[in-house]
Amino acid sequence: METLEELINSIGEPDEAARRAAQTRWDAIAKPLGSLGLLESAVADIAALRGDADVHFAKRTLVVFCADNGVVRQGVTQCGSEVTARVAAALAEGRSTVSLMARAAGCEVLPADMGMLDFPGHPGVLDLRVQNGTGDISQGPAMTREACLRAVLAGAALAKRLAREGTDVLLLGEMGIGNTTTAAAVTAALLSLSLEAVCGRGAGLSDAGLARKRQAVARALACNTPDPADAIDVLAKVGGLDIAALCGAFLGAASARVPAVIDGVISAAAALCACRLCPRARAAMLASHVSSEPAAAVLLETLKLRAPISAQMHLGEGSGAVALLPLLDLALSVYRSGQSFDKLGIAAYVPQN
Repeated sequence: METLEELINSIGEPDEAARRAAQTRWDAIAKPLGSLGLLESAVADIAALRGDADVHFAKRTLVVFCADNGVVRQGVTQCGSEVTARVAAALAEGRSTVSLMARAAGCEVLPADMGMLDFPGHPGVLDLRVQNGTGDISQGPAMTREACLRAVLAGAALAKRLAREGTDVLLLGEMGIGNTTTAAAVTAALLSLSLEAVCGRGAGLSDAGLARKRQAVARALACNTPDPADAIDVLAKVGGLDIAALCGAFLGAASARVPAVIDGVISAAAALCACRLCPRARAAMLASHVSSEPAAAVLLETLKLRAPISAQMHLGEGSGAVALLPLLDLALSVYRSGQSFDKLGIAAYVPQN
């Protein structure tokens, strides 16, 4: 397996000539200039990433990284860690909520076990286990730095493998009870934000549960003192195996020049870690939606990404990323149509000052 340094060094810059070619193609289509907004920008960004204005999404793959978090012991969730494994099995069997959405969007779903608690394995769940869950971040580090690096590199290797196998767009989601707490801690550490700014109700916490969550994040930051200048240190101390793998997958997708779609707040926290490790990785990232979790908007703003969807979603599992696919399909139906102004017999639009 390649090293983190080798992975980072393999990530190139976007092809601005391909971006201009894509924009020229958009501007030649019989519609007002820029009228599809962020969808036009997304297609141009993908063209720049791929170095080719001929954008297509023949094969789409959603990877859901699954792992358990020791901080669940602090009462920061509505359900127990056993739910992670149950949802992972449902993902493999095509029965989970996002599986139904993905089927409608023509997207394959691949759950990957990074460290579910006492998970015996299940047909269809990819085994990338690093360890048996993480430590309670409110009492000490989630994992060692070595374990964190293993998870990061495993996520990167999977993304690159899927790219070699023909995936045109990679959607990155997660499943792990307690991971809105770890994502909140990672975000607070990286951006020096208040507990109120990063801690939301997750899958439906009560006021008392939200207070426990904020207290757990506060204790995690105090006892671990993660270094905001070192994303691996932050992930190892207050993150989770799923977030670490997501971080690696964003880096791997960037290396393979495959667009990687950010899901919600957890995926966005991982994307920020990836950009802290290699700013060039941002060129591969597409935002899907603005989660209702409080840190979601600030994470996307920090990444300088704008999401086309604002639907107050907070399901997880990659559901927001999948919701973006039909919009991209609609945009590409126009982009690839060749429906020019000449064909419609109307004068072309020109930029106006």
